[in-house]
Amino acid sequence: MITREFDTIAAISTPLGEGAIGIVRLSGTNSFAIAQKIFKGKNLSEVESHTLNYGHIVDPQNQEILDEVMLGAMRSPKTFTREDIIEINTHGGIAVTNEILQLAIREGARMAEPGEFTKRAFLNGRVDLTQAEAVMDIIRAKTDKAMNNAVKQLDGSLSNLINNTRQEILNTLAQVEVNIDYPEYDDVEEMTTQLMREKTAEFESLLSNLLNTARRGKILREGISTAIIGRPNVGKSSLLNNLLREDKAIVTDIEGTTRDVIEEYVNIKGVPLKLIDTAGIRETDDLVEQIGVERSKKALQEADLVLLVLNASEPLMDQDRQLLEISQDSNRIVLLNKTDLEEKIELDLLPTDVIKISVLHNQNIDKIEERINQLFFENAGIVEQDATYLSNARHISLIEKALESLQAVNQGLEMGMPVDLLQVDMTRTWEILGEITGDVAPDELITQLFSQFCLGK
Repeated sequence: MITREFDTIAAISTPLGEGAIGIVRLSGTNSFAIAQKIFKGKNLSEVESHTLNYGHIVDPQNQEILDEVMLGAMRSPKTFTREDIIEINTHGGIAVTNEILQLAIREGARMAEPGEFTKRAFLNGRVDLTQAEAVMDIIRAKTDKAMNNAVKQLDGSLSNLINNTRQEILNTLAQVEVNIDYPEYDDVEEMTTQLMREKTAEFESLLSNLLNTARRGKILREGISTAIIGRPNVGKSSLLNNLLREDKAIVTDIEGTTRDVIEEYVNIKGVPLKLIDTAGIRETDDLVEQIGVERSKKALQEADLVLLVLNASEPLMDQDRQLLEISQDSNRIVLLNKTDLEEKIELDLLPTDVIKISVLHNQNIDKIEERINQLFFENAGIVEQDATYLSNARHISLIEKALESLQAVNQGLEMGMPVDLLQVDMTRTWEILGEITGDVAPDELITQLFSQFCLGK
């Protein structure tokens, strides 16, 4: 493939801050020439591609040495962007990486826009849109299963499925055209209608099955928003700390210690749980605590999962009953904490599937994980090894639109509409699927997608 002609861009590709290594990346036709102006070492025009080269970065104006570096030289087209790429591996630090970046810009490079390296990889045919989005999913993955799902998408599992389906649709449209333009039998119209009916059902089944994976895929990508609720001092913050294996929330015997919503992620069997430790819901005259209580109620409404914590060593109180009522329509797990103390709570007033735990003694915490798996994955396991999962909201929306177009084809068949009119909706399905991979994506969409990336990616 012939790459497009772009100017040369530069950016820092590692997080700003102290670290062992910082990387300044250049991509474009003049990458080697610009790097040679500031690199004192081997002649870069003579080094082999995909090699690391020892040397120093030197300011051409005053010959001042900025740092001792290892310079990676990679020639097109076998690079991420399919352009010449230079990666300057310097000592990690804010000042030195910024100085080297400014030198590269002064010598002819341009500051990269957010996601521009990956955008060039897309525009040069190195990746399609689903693979480009998978790059960001890998960066943002919070568990190994989320990362594995993103890696599979980067390898092209979703792209292949979409491209194969689009090709089948194209083959069907071509066959319909042949039947219409070159009829060999008297019943050609009936044969063509039957072909459309069979193929539409096949495509609907495939896309519906893919859409059914969206719930699991979205959970892997974004996690399960989990609100820990309960009246003050029942052990919500202690439970949060236990699940996180660290003391993130302040724990005291004083009611109302948690004044605001605390959010943290925890890995539960490969699935990220976005744990939200809420302020104890109760009537209070404390203005700050009132704000925290209101935020707790909002978190409860928006949560995918509710962990309702009750104190097993005390009888049910009005706040407990209120929380049981307002959370009954949620995906809810009722936890009876402090079971190491004498049990005084009225079990006959509670759901039968409560889990008795002692956060203090770490008892039955694993049963919470088992129940989460039952609620969200129906005991089927979280991820099948070779499955392709939809996880991106954009992909999900487009698959839904493609299914609507196929349903329009079915409706037309039932109404006895001419096949050439039904082709319009079938072609629309083909176009919508092309938006997923970027084959027919508008420029505005591409710009918006890559603007979400960091500068060095």
